[in-house]
Amino acid sequence: MSNKIDRSGLRPNFWESIPLTKMNSREWEALCDGCGKCCLNKLEDEDTGEVAFTRVACRLLDDDSCQCGQYEIRKQFVPECVSLKPETIKDVAYWLPATCAYRLLHEGKPLNDWHPLVSGDPQTVHTAGISVRGWTIPEFEVAEEDWEDYIIEDLS
Repeated sequence: MSNKIDRSGLRPNFWESIPLTKMNSREWEALCDGCGKCCLNKLEDEDTGEVAFTRVACRLLDDDSCQCGQYEIRKQFVPECVSLKPETIKDVAYWLPATCAYRLLHEGKPLNDWHPLVSGDPQTVHTAGISVRGWTIPEFEVAEEDWEDYIIEDLS
C-alpha cells in the first residue's frame, strides 16, 4: 500500500523554524511519520496518569501501511478518536509515543533521522523498526478487559 501522506511542495525544513501553531494544514499533516503508534489502544492509570500502550490497535488501523484505513471519516466509526490539532497538542502530547513528531516538536526536540521529512523516504519509519507494521492485534479480536495482557513495555 502506498503512503497516503502528501509531503510534496512543502517549505524546506519547515518543522525547524515554524511553530506548531503556525503551520498550515499540509505541513501539520506531513509531520505524521506513519508509524501507527497513536492508533494503538492505551490504558491510563487513573491515579498516576501513566499511559501504557498495548498491541491492540484501533479497528481502522491498516497493519501494513500503519495508517488509518478511513482517515477522512474516522470519527463516524470511532467517535472517541482524538484529532491532533495545533491548539490541542499541549493537552494530548503526554499520551503520544516518545518518537512522535508532534510530541517531539511540542517538547522542543528535533525529529529523528528516520522521519520521512528528514530522510525523504516514507519507508524509513518501517525499515528503522519504529512502526507497528506486522505486530498489532485488531481491537475486535480482544475483549477490552483483556487489554492489560497486551501492554508493551518498551515502545521506542
